[in-house]
Amino acid sequence: MLIIVGNQKGGVGKTTATALLANFVTLAKGHNALVLDMDYQQSISQKFERAKILENQEPYEVLAYSLQHFPAMEKTIKENPQDIVLIDLPGKLDDDGLIRVFKAADIAICPFSYDEFSFESTVPFALVLKKINPQVQVLFVPNRIKANVKYEIKAEVNEQLNQIGFVTAPIPDRVEFQRITTFQTSVTLQAILAPVFEPIYQDFILPKL
Repeated sequence: MLIIVGNQKGGVGKTTATALLANFVTLAKGHNALVLDMDYQQSISQKFERAKILENQEPYEVLAYSLQHFPAMEKTIKENPQDIVLIDLPGKLDDDGLIRVFKAADIAICPFSYDEFSFESTVPFALVLKKINPQVQVLFVPNRIKANVKYEIKAEVNEQLNQIGFVTAPIPDRVEFQRITTFQTSVTLQAILAPVFEPIYQDFILPKL
């Protein structure tokens, strides 16, 4: 299974979402997983290498790759459908290397926030993705949501995004997310993430494995 995590807007939490979901499917659900870091900043692979120095056995591997490397790996991914491969994509749409990745994806996770800039980047990304791969399941994850803020465009945004895919429960804005590792998720964050990741796993990931 191939899960891509992407949005053409930077700063929406793609890398964090990738690491948290990888932690969830391996540590909480016991699946084999591989993370391919295709973001230009390669933040998740750097985080992984730093954590290896301090931690014991890593629960999954993180490899730094470019989009151009994907065609060589696609066959291996398809031959091992029980394994979960997650790709942290670059925050852009103008790279032809994305086409092959989009076509191969089973699920797309799109973190976003309730502001006009995020929404205006999220919709084109999802529409291009669905045009290239009509079968992909697109899951929109509201991220870094502040409890004391009223998001005036929330209802309108959810309505439009639900016509393309499915809007999940939100991930709240917590400082602890800045300290996550690719080796573990704290008990506090596990409780916060359960309403988001458990339905994603039960309703979308598990039926495709």
